[in-house]
Amino acid sequence: MAAFKKFEEIIAWQLSTQLKIQVDEFLNRPDFKRRFKFVDQLSDAARSAPRNIAEGHMRGFKHKEFAQFLRIARGSLGEVLNHLLDAHQQRLISDGELFSTERIAKRAIKATTKLMQHLESTPDPKFPTAPKAPKSP
Repeated sequence: MAAFKKFEEIIAWQLSTQLKIQVDEFLNRPDFKRRFKFVDQLSDAARSAPRNIAEGHMRGFKHKEFAQFLRIARGSLGEVLNHLLDAHQQRLISDGELFSTERIAKRAIKATTKLMQHLESTPDPKFPTAPKAPKSP
């Protein structure tokens, strides 16, 4: 994308990374560590969103291709949200922790959706072309 020189500039990536960091703090707790499969699923889902946003951005200038990676990221964010609700039901995180991480997840989902919609509604940018060398006489 011409608008973003680096994927780190993308708000959806920043929010997804913020969510991943918060999830990692939860996963370091002893109560979480005993639930191996749950921890693996939550960890993978939390890492998937920023990973797919970065990969989609780095693929180049095709808006529809980038949008497809954003769809995958959005699905992963939804999965994280589901795992957070599950963690709350299991009393692994408090009401306040659920509220704050749910807020980050929903902001990340919204930013990802908005970027995806923008990409799908705009044409691909033109590749920059090098100036042609003048013909010799």
